[in-house]
Amino acid sequence: MPESAPETTLPGVVDRHVHLGLVDRALLAGGPVTEVHDLGWDPREVSAWAATPPSGVRVRYAGPFHTAPGGYPTGRSWAPDAAVRHVASPHDAVEAVADVVAGRGFAVKVALHAGMALLPDDVLRALVTEAHSAGLPVLVHAEGDGQSQRAIDAGADTLVHVPWTEALSSELVARAAHMTWISTFAIHDGPGDRAALDRALGNARRFVAAGGTLAYGTDMGNGPTPVGVNEREIELLGQVVEGEALLRAVLGPPSAPALTAPLPMPGTAAELIAWLRASRRCYTSTGTG
Repeated sequence: MPESAPETTLPGVVDRHVHLGLVDRALLAGGPVTEVHDLGWDPREVSAWAATPPSGVRVRYAGPFHTAPGGYPTGRSWAPDAAVRHVASPHDAVEAVADVVAGRGFAVKVALHAGMALLPDDVLRALVTEAHSAGLPVLVHAEGDGQSQRAIDAGADTLVHVPWTEALSSELVARAAHMTWISTFAIHDGPGDRAALDRALGNARRFVAAGGTLAYGTDMGNGPTPVGVNEREIELLGQVVEGEALLRAVLGPPSAPALTAPLPMPGTAAELIAWLRASRRCYTSTGTG
């Protein structure tokens, strides 16, 4: 009787940028994605989803977008009113962060979108200071010239998209090396958007070379993104990192729920995609996985 192929066990996929209110959440149940981070929604709704998540999926959430009055994503058809928290002053920032803490959000999400009203520097700094005092990281959507620099200079912890609207200087990227940047490359992969994707990949390569941490995130719900593993996102990540760095970017920590597949340890994006296609949940004797 032939021996069965040896199996490789690894943690499940963690998608660090999703919007669960824009997708069919039930499709995540039992798949390779074992944790998602919702980065902008009505805090009451998303906290309820976290309490009763799709089977086998942990849901973490940041709560609303914190933005200037009239700032992004105010007025967008996809954004419920409660998904947007207007912050007009440093005092408002104190109250806003207290509400994130009370709502059990894991982070404070901030929007800096140059095409709409912007938080003043003092309000942005107040949000960062209050969040850090509460033990919460600050995650910033930075879009438009100068907005990534504002987030970096204010002490933000994470950019929720690798910057794509401008090529950042090597000096600025070096100052950002303590941060985490979430990939979301595939949202720029449509027709006519190659320049944005090229800028994002170039910024990401300089960031990783400077010692920064790149993490897998898809912006699930932004356009026709798949619900579950986004293979194109992994392919594009593989153009920046490979081997252990790629696995760290896409998968959870060793303590996360595990997947197993009868394939060797993946080292490239193509191998990781093949491994995930063949993987299944690895349940422990206590029934968790």
